[in-house]
Amino acid sequence: MQREKKPNWLKRLHPGLFGMSLGLLSLSFAWRKYSYVSNFSTQWMEMVFLSLGVVILCLLTVLWSIKGALYPAAIKEKFLNPVLGPMMAYLPISTLLAVALILPRFPEYVLFGYTLTTLSLLIQVIIAWRVVHLLSMGDIPNDQVTPALYLPIVPGGLVGGAALDAIGLPGFGYLVWGMGLGGWALLEMRILHRLFAGPLPAQYRATIGIEMGPAAVSTITAITIWPNLPVDVILVGLGIASGPIFAVMTRWRSWTAVPFSFGFWSFAFPAAATTSCVIEAVIRGGWPHEAAIIAITISTGLVLFLLIRTTILLIKRQLY
Repeated sequence: MQREKKPNWLKRLHPGLFGMSLGLLSLSFAWRKYSYVSNFSTQWMEMVFLSLGVVILCLLTVLWSIKGALYPAAIKEKFLNPVLGPMMAYLPISTLLAVALILPRFPEYVLFGYTLTTLSLLIQVIIAWRVVHLLSMGDIPNDQVTPALYLPIVPGGLVGGAALDAIGLPGFGYLVWGMGLGGWALLEMRILHRLFAGPLPAQYRATIGIEMGPAAVSTITAITIWPNLPVDVILVGLGIASGPIFAVMTRWRSWTAVPFSFGFWSFAFPAAATTSCVIEAVIRGGWPHEAAIIAITISTGLVLFLLIRTTILLIKRQLY
């Protein structure tokens, strides 16, 4: 009797894997901020996470390109899924963040930055169009309304604004950043309504970490685009961010009860963005230095845990 063959690993490749690169790149930015308040050189930490994030992003992009060529039906299936489809936005968001972090250091590659930014924003628009269409037509089942719906519209717009600013198009950056903020306001009503209706289905529960992201990402990208913003804006942003963080943490029994999956990388970039905001409050708002130490320790520990856990389960072929 022949054993039923499982789809090969390339065909099963999960879009949530790109959450690894987004989390690592976000953490590298937090370490860059931390270097301004540290008594020791921490540049090597920034470069480690930045390099690892870029390598993973490039590797996954190549693998997904091969997957698209060999298994276009599998790509289409994930794109049409109300949860996995929005998670595909991790790819363009990670690329835009890489552009925003790297291009200011290497302005001679601005043409390459233009190309990456344009392609990434185009992919985001396609995914966002699909999400808005499903929501506006009421075609998403209630149990599939998850925080993953934020990805192509909210972080995509906010990080896209920072990338456009980095390549020398600040006017367009302001526009795209504003679109991300407006998208957050529109989506928040629908997604919060679902979250307060009860726990998400077990297979989608890990995506709840994304709920902690919009306020912190809005704040830190605003500071990046407008560096002269008063410190009061940072403190207000942190205050707004504390609400979703508190709401997610109070449901810890719910999301820790499900098996580990790529969805748990949804906690990484909100944690890193919040850490960056806390460090800005230390730099400009007179917060105690210990606040920065605690924040960077928690976010780094979280990302390292996720990275080690993911690597072990991938080696054991228990995660896909």
